Amino acid sequence: MNNANSSNANGNKPLHVIAGAGQIGPLVAERLIARGLRVRMIKRGAFGDAPVGVETLSANVSDPREAAEALRGASVVYHCANPRYNKWPEELVPLAKGITAGAAANGARLVALDNLYMYELAGDGRLAPDTKVAPVSKKGALRAEAAAAMLDADARGEAPVAIVRAADFFGPSCTRSIFGDRFWQKLFAGKAVETMGDVDQPHTYSYGPDVADALVTIGLADPTTDRDVYGRVWHAPALPAESTRTWINRFAQAAGVEPRFMRLSPLLLRLAGIFIREAGELPEMMYQWRAPFVLDDTAYRARFGAKPTPLEVAVPATLAWARAHYASASREAA
Repeated sequence: MNNANSSNANGNKPLHVIAGAGQIGPLVAERLIARGLRVRMIKRGAFGDAPVGVETLSANVSDPREAAEALRGASVVYHCANPRYNKWPEELVPLAKGITAGAAANGARLVALDNLYMYELAGDGRLAPDTKVAPVSKKGALRAEAAAAMLDADARGEAPVAIVRAADFFGPSCTRSIFGDRFWQKLFAGKAVETMGDVDQPHTYSYGPDVADALVTIGLADPTTDRDVYGRVWHAPALPAESTRTWINRFAQAAGVEPRFMRLSPLLLRLAGIFIREAGELPEMMYQWRAPFVLDDTAYRARFGAKPTPLEVAVPATLAWARAHYASASREAA
């Protein structure tokens, strides 16, 4: 375990610890810092950067003992860590168990970020927190196992646990998604963007900042007074499901380019997987784009009075971020 940056300036404030420094973790950190809270971020490797005011620590939180030490003093732990697809069989469940054990050892409550892979896909594609857990993929089975391990700890009274689930991300800092690195690089370069399945099926996409807001909202709930918040699953608020084609056209129009599409077949992805391990993991997840895949956030909206960020705000913010990160490089490559 390597303490890369430890500040005691906020030592008397409640400590919120974020495991994972990928797409959503830094957004959570920014929101907590803005509230004047003490924040620590943990990742396995070295930190390149982190939001201003955040303590950083390198640790392997899959190890319960190392997790307990890394999470020392935490009031709330946010599990936002997500291994690469090809590492899931070895790392996903141990990560969930290690973080849960570490939170329990410190008397902290746990708020975990999750996705929708574990659900049975109904005919209308509606996915609610009470949808039957019946995964149709290996990765869905791993997600189900990880979630069960965390919620079981809550049921045993070891730690208050809440799980916040979201659909595929878009938005600032969301680089590992359908609307991530490859999408923006190709769009700005005037090349065909890659799609999977049927681009005309309704599909929910979650705005990253809305997901971070939901995690913080849950994390700040007091389990002694807001008892209904923990021991359950919540779906972060999201914009209504629309076709992937609609989303691509929307971003292309905002960027002032002509949308072009290239459908990725399962065979092509398996061949690509010979060279890029993660690409070979995608074919089993294509079912999400072959039929309606619609997140139901009714329960969260009703409980917390929250709504997703409007399109007229989310799209320009996403485009501004994407231009800053990708546009110049795409022009040079073209």
